Amino acid sequence: MSFRIRPAEPSDAAQLVELARAVGAEPEGWLLSDAWPRSVADERRYLRAVRRSPVGAVLVAEEADGTLVGRLSLARDPHPASAHVADVGLIVAAGHRRRGVGRALLAAAEDWARRSRIDKIELHVFPHNAAAITLYERGGYEREGYRRAHYRRSDGGVADVILMAKLL
Repeated sequence: MSFRIRPAEPSDAAQLVELARAVGAEPEGWLLSDAWPRSVADERRYLRAVRRSPVGAVLVAEEADGTLVGRLSLARDPHPASAHVADVGLIVAAGHRRRGVGRALLAAAEDWARRSRIDKIELHVFPHNAAAITLYERGGYEREGYRRAHYRRSDGGVADVILMAKLL
């Protein structure tokens, strides 16, 4: 599989919204909602804002034909006492999992974090997402905690998550 990792562009908005909607619609419940909360126009505005901001980044995995198969978002913690920490969110298209896309996005995120003087990356993962947990653990992320009923799902239920982190 051939792909490259690059910063997201506002012109990627439609593909990124579609990617998130597709992953959100999977029956395993990988995302909190089956509906991506941003429209294409909102996503485009978000990507423009992130590109101008030193406190976050959105990276994509792009195939040679221009198809986006993965997305990783990073955001520095806004509190001054924890501004050295960034939160990560990762989405990989169903047909491209277990092919190095997630690993490559995480590596690029860690490079960005180091350049941005971030010393710790953390993320939340659902306890039932064994493949993602394995990916993160193989990448050096450790379990730091278990958050019960941490998120409200779009169906009205709640979701537990495992807090994982990596010191850079």
